[in-house]
Amino acid sequence: MADELRDAPEQDVDQEQGESTPFDQTYHRGPVILRGANIPEQTTTGRLLASEDSTDWLHMDPWRVMRIQAEFVDGFGALAELGPAVSVFGSARTLRTDPRYKAARRAGELLAANDVAVITGGGPGIMEAANRGAAVAGGTSVGLGIELPHEQELNPWVTIGMTFRYFFVRKTMFVKYSSGAIVFPGGFGTLDELFELLTLVQTHKVKRVPVALVGTDYWQGLFDWVTGTVLDEGNISPLDPELMQITDDVEEAVSVALSGIRT
Repeated sequence: MADELRDAPEQDVDQEQGESTPFDQTYHRGPVILRGANIPEQTTTGRLLASEDSTDWLHMDPWRVMRIQAEFVDGFGALAELGPAVSVFGSARTLRTDPRYKAARRAGELLAANDVAVITGGGPGIMEAANRGAAVAGGTSVGLGIELPHEQELNPWVTIGMTFRYFFVRKTMFVKYSSGAIVFPGGFGTLDELFELLTLVQTHKVKRVPVALVGTDYWQGLFDWVTGTVLDEGNISPLDPELMQITDDVEEAVSVALSGIRT
């Protein structure tokens, strides 16, 4: 009898012992198997395709994280092969008749002549001027816009453009793909971009990024205060004079910005 049980199929042994298979169904979820009470009522694909009465999930943090991740992926994909580049910052309110507009356009032309891409915020004013100078000169003209209630769409001189939902993702693109910066007079946005760069350099979060400020009358008072009151109070370390220069000469500003690429 023992030999017969040993030679019999497993199912026959169970039947002869009065036992049956405890689970009559197996559910495969990728490499995982589920049986009994662990089997879900709906498949993964079924949940994906099912209609939902509520769309609150669109406004929850997990979904925002996915959007943020997607912006990083799109930005990296668009700019990874850009090559050497310089960011140009400045006011969106600068008129086309303003000498600063003409100066920013000249900066874009000079950068393009050195085979260096121009990156701006993609808006009007100084940003448009720099993009225009680069585009007309046959260079690469990048515009990284931001979604704002009152903001215009990317200016027509942008040859590679992207609009971001989140300021911090946009700032990452400026810093990651620029080896220098030229900063024309501007408001809070321009100041934010300038001090973001200086903070990252001083805290050694990024490599050396030379910054040229165009407009002595506009910038000198601010940096007299920074290198005077703020430094005297011990709130900052001395600024590297080779890192930042204030000038009225566009050619000099371009040369300063390009020093981060040439070194």
